Amino acid sequence: MKEKMPSNNKPEISFTSEIRVRFAETDPLGIVWHGNYIQYFEDGREAFGRHHGIAYLDHKAAGYTTPIVKSCCEHKLPLRYGDVATIKTIFVDSPAAKMVFKYEIYDPQNKLVCTGETIQVFVEDEGGLSLTMPTFFLEWKQKVGLLNE
Repeated sequence: MKEKMPSNNKPEISFTSEIRVRFAETDPLGIVWHGNYIQYFEDGREAFGRHHGIAYLDHKAAGYTTPIVKSCCEHKLPLRYGDVATIKTIFVDSPAAKMVFKYEIYDPQNKLVCTGETIQVFVEDEGGLSLTMPTFFLEWKQKVGLLNE
């Protein structure tokens, strides 16, 4: 099987974290209720932000919030109560004033159980949608090698 070659030389900015499935996250059959995968995406996104220096508190300190405007999730296999799942969170670079993340969730046997994507926009503390990338975000993109100069 042929792998796709990256279309540019930009680095993949990602982070892998783990969660343990709690009893409260499962249905009567002991499998994770489908709606909890969005929470797992958030867990991965928060871990990514802390690791890469672009956490929600950094957004807030710069005068922005970053609400999610789109999310999607594709389920492949179930997770069960007690499983330790691995969440790979991948930042997808975009020229627009938004943050796009892709997610891959794996079970303890390293089988892909779920994929997804979220899109967040920048909203100024005063409530206005930012149509240009905030300075703190441009500085972050430069720091991680996504911008030249």
